[in-house]
Amino acid sequence: MAEVTLFLAGDVMTGRGVDQILPHPGPPALWEEAVTDARRYVELAESVGGPVPRPAPPEWPWGDALRLLDGERPDVRIVNLETAVTAGGEHVPGKGIHYRMHPANLPCLTAGRLDVCALANNHVLDFGPTGLADTLDALRGVGIRTAGAGRNAEEAWRPATVPLGDGRRLLVWSVGAPSSGVFPQWAAAEGRPGVAYLPEVSAGAAEALADRIADAAGATDLVVVSVHWGSNWGHEVPDEHVEFAHALVDAGVHVVHGHSSHHPRPVERYRGRLVLYGCGDLIDDYEGIGGQEEYRPELRLLHLPTLDVETGELCRLRLLPVRMRRMRLQPAAPPEARWLADLLDTLGTPYRTRFTLTDAAITLTP
Repeated sequence: MAEVTLFLAGDVMTGRGVDQILPHPGPPALWEEAVTDARRYVELAESVGGPVPRPAPPEWPWGDALRLLDGERPDVRIVNLETAVTAGGEHVPGKGIHYRMHPANLPCLTAGRLDVCALANNHVLDFGPTGLADTLDALRGVGIRTAGAGRNAEEAWRPATVPLGDGRRLLVWSVGAPSSGVFPQWAAAEGRPGVAYLPEVSAGAAEALADRIADAAGATDLVVVSVHWGSNWGHEVPDEHVEFAHALVDAGVHVVHGHSSHHPRPVERYRGRLVLYGCGDLIDDYEGIGGQEEYRPELRLLHLPTLDVETGELCRLRLLPVRMRRMRLQPAAPPEARWLADLLDTLGTPYRTRFTLTDAAITLTP
């Protein structure tokens, strides 16, 4: 049986403090109520984890995740990039948080050997249309495909296409919902740059998206829908998210890749296909920020689903537990991995998904 393995991750936020430790930091000024200098986030991380090199090598934020991924050898790597890649543009006034990474720090992204960056999220336009255009140009300039944002609606709704061999393709759509903080005025339109915006998350919205997919996807294509939705915190999944995901799978989508929450949410195998309701963060500068300790947001997951290329059904799912320390990913300690496995097993109960911790991986039971 021919198979394809994906690497899926939630939010990759290489702006703000992360940008400041890389070789070519942009201006550190911020417009936040409590923090006005991005270097403060580096200091917070150092206060709990120890010194962070400045400058750090481009691959530093990925840390041991690169070695772990090399061991798994995924065929396609997809993340939600929640950062503008720009040295220009004007910050959006009245917005609480802005993320941007200097384009000279692109080696941080290429170090992850990313194939696709989903961009339909609430930070890609933090520095306006200029910042978005810079982001699109920068990513494409280093061979990273994009989905979910563009200079007009046609580009924003166009899927990223990854060849799989033997004439097969993986198509990735990226969409963003207002529940995750995406502004309605960020919706791409004819002649207006923006994101692939979902005014609501519902079965009807899924049907409309499914019509777009049907117009572009062939019978042998595998389809991933990457959706930025929901709140930052909380394990519960709204009913409308479940209805949306199920409607997409019913229409032929093979993987629903959800993100926005800063920690993992439930996993479901629906009609043999994978639904990730919230992948959690992967790379950020949140280390040392208190207030949500019950969610243990320093713990992260590398999601590695393997699909049957003929049917798109999930053959197996491996989750590699990692943690952030000194703004660098490292393997989770055994008690941390156990905590994540128990959490996913508990959250999966309503969805009839059970998880087992074996060696250094959490696996979805058959």
